[in-house]
Amino acid sequence: MKKLVGFITSSLPNNNFTVDLALNMKEAGVDTLELGIPFSDPVADGPVIEKASLVALQNGFKLKDLFEVSAKIAPHMDTLWMGYMNPFFHYGVEEILSKAKEFGITGSIIPDLPYEESKTYKEVFAKYNNSLIDFVAPTDSYERIKLITQNSSKFIYMVAYAGITGSGVKEDLTQVISNIKECTDTPLYIGFGVDENTAKEKAKGVDGVIVGSAFVKHLTDDSLSNSEKIKIITQKVRQIKEEIN
Repeated sequence: MKKLVGFITSSLPNNNFTVDLALNMKEAGVDTLELGIPFSDPVADGPVIEKASLVALQNGFKLKDLFEVSAKIAPHMDTLWMGYMNPFFHYGVEEILSKAKEFGITGSIIPDLPYEESKTYKEVFAKYNNSLIDFVAPTDSYERIKLITQNSSKFIYMVAYAGITGSGVKEDLTQVISNIKECTDTPLYIGFGVDENTAKEKAKGVDGVIVGSAFVKHLTDDSLSNSEKIKIITQKVRQIKEEIN
């Protein structure tokens, strides 16, 4: 059974909604939740997630909100934090990882932390039972893939194309997927540009998919009520889970 990782922006529009949405997504088929930490300069994200981060920050998001929703979600489903290095560094890496362990957060995705720098943090993340997820790009050579994946844990985040989330670029990933599979047994999940229309094709040859913009775009749709947002997103979860399996 191929896995579905679902990304949502924390605390948008509020903490209670995030908890309700996450638990409904689990019931609909999400295996792992990627709980996004709103940040003012999300360099790897496209306009959909960037807008969601901005709105959450304008609404007054603070890390205490992330902690509050995590405490209510993580006991019920596998939960990761996805954020940029600035909040981790500003709060204190060990301090924030201690919080993550307290709530049961199992991993972190930090897209602006290059592999060379991430190596210096691997040990401290492992100390708190928190997997620092490794990224592989379609432009990576076989030698670099071997280097990146040698100590990977939980899963490898395969970036579907060079660019930002949600832009829907298509690239032939057959060779890079083959290279990754030769180098490691760690599960391989693909992200960037995955939605209900592309999931079936994107899932070929990998162990799971990561979906973000397709869900998050509904969070900032002011024409929808909160219950309508949950209904639409959970319908998409069911559809994508069916498509990839």
